[in-house]
Amino acid sequence: MRKEIIGNAVLYLGDCMEVLPTLPKVDAVITDPPYGIGIASNPVRQMHEKLDWDAATPDESVLSAVIQAGAVAVVWGGNYFDLPPSQCFLVWDKMQPQDFSLAMCEQAWTNKKGPAKLYRQSVLSYRKEHPTQKPVELMKWCIEQAGKPQTILDPFAGSGTTGVAALEMGLKFIGIEREPKYFEIMCERIQRVVDAPPLFPFSCDTTGRGTQDSQACLLPLLNQIGEKV
Repeated sequence: MRKEIIGNAVLYLGDCMEVLPTLPKVDAVITDPPYGIGIASNPVRQMHEKLDWDAATPDESVLSAVIQAGAVAVVWGGNYFDLPPSQCFLVWDKMQPQDFSLAMCEQAWTNKKGPAKLYRQSVLSYRKEHPTQKPVELMKWCIEQAGKPQTILDPFAGSGTTGVAALEMGLKFIGIEREPKYFEIMCERIQRVVDAPPLFPFSCDTTGRGTQDSQACLLPLLNQIGEKV
C-alpha cells in the first residue's frame, strides 16, 4: 500500500478493503464502483487500455463496508448492486439522442431521505482519462446533494474526479485506487488543483471559509469601482 498526501487530499494506492479499516468514519462516501459490465474492455472506448477491473461487481461485503464508512453514501451504478431500496436516487442525464448506443443516463443509489434528483450534462462535454470518468461538475453536484460534507471518501477513486471536485470546493478528500496507472493520474490531477492560483489572490479575514467570505468582502470594492465608472 502506498500513501500520498497532497494538500487536503490523502490518496492510497491499494485495495479499499485493506485501507478502509484504518480510516475513521467520514461525512460522506461518494463513489463509482465497477458495474461488472466489462466497460473497460468495450471497443467503443478504444482510446483506453483494455483492462479487466470491471469484469465483476464488488462483493456484498465490500459494498457494505464502503457504505458504512460514511454518514452519507452516494454509490453510482447503484442499480447494478444488491442494495436496499432508496427513495433518493441521483440521476445523471447524459443528454444523448434516443438512438445512442450506450446508456442515456446513470443512477446513483443513496442512503438519504428525500425525492430523487436529476442532473443534466452532456457526456461529450469533458475530457476523460478513465473509461468511466464522471464530469467534475457532476461530482460537485453530488457533494451538494450530500449536504456539502467537510470530508469525502471515494474508495473506487479512479482518476480522482471526486477528489478534484472536493478540493475545488475547499473540502477534504480521501481517495483509494488499486490500479497504479489511474492512481498516478489521480495524483497529478489533485496536484494541479493544489497548485492552481486562488481565484482571488488576497484574504479579507482569517476565517478561511472560502467562497462566501470572498464574495462578501469583495462587495465594497466592487461598489467603489462602480461609483468611479
